[in-house]
Amino acid sequence: MLPKDQLGKDGEDLAVRHLVGAGFVVATRNWRCAAGEIDIVAHDGRDLVIVEVKTRTSTTYGDPVEAVTYRKQRKLRELAVWWLHEHPHRGPIRFDVISVLYPKRGHPQLEHWRGAF
Repeated sequence: MLPKDQLGKDGEDLAVRHLVGAGFVVATRNWRCAAGEIDIVAHDGRDLVIVEVKTRTSTTYGDPVEAVTYRKQRKLRELAVWWLHEHPHRGPIRFDVISVLYPKRGHPQLEHWRGAF
């Protein structure tokens, strides 16, 4: 696995642990369809939560959450529609972003942005 891919996997692993610890039920990870991939789909009570995880080693090019641009948000909304075609859900849908910073020294830092967009 490439170092970049491993970094992303490590960030997603940390995000899942955080979500489970916060009482979420993770439905799936890395769900794929013809239109792309959703990092994490989870349930927070009645809410279906589409979670985008962004992991970086530094903030040289900005905070990881800043990588979730309007274009990426639009893509995630499209992917949510694909998910709902396969997995009907009645209730609120929310889009969260989890930002993970893995500095070269020290412990990873995680920020969870509920209802990010």
